Amino acid sequence: MDGTLVPVRDRKVGASGRNHRFSANVQVIVDADTRLVIVAARPAPGTIADAHAWRASGLAEHCHDVTVLGDGTYLNCGMVVPHRKRPRRPLPAGEEADNATHRKVRARVEHVIARMKNYKFPRDCRQHGDGLHHAVQAVARMHNLALTS
Repeated sequence: MDGTLVPVRDRKVGASGRNHRFSANVQVIVDADTRLVIVAARPAPGTIADAHAWRASGLAEHCHDVTVLGDGTYLNCGMVVPHRKRPRRPLPAGEEADNATHRKVRARVEHVIARMKNYKFPRDCRQHGDGLHHAVQAVARMHNLALTS
């Protein structure tokens, strides 16, 4: 599970960030074993934090009885997140091993999102209204078709 920012032109869908570009935050759930996109949520304004966008997206209802991995920004969202270091203390060996496994699985999710951004629309989406959501759904289907064929 991860979120990604997509630059948009529609000011109703996106929000201006630090770089003064309008973008939307799209949350995507990926099966780490098969690298297939399971579901993509409706976009939230880009200034919303990932954890807040996750709670607002309604994707948590799709993830009953499933282990969902998130990065460190998804604290207190019901996901498995990496262990955090404490000040001036190293992580115990068991927690470091957990983090190493977590990194390997999360890398697969990041690669899927990067592969989805190879399509033209995620670099500059000119769709208005629900067009961004439909475009994300279409790219997810094309990605899944490319993997399964």
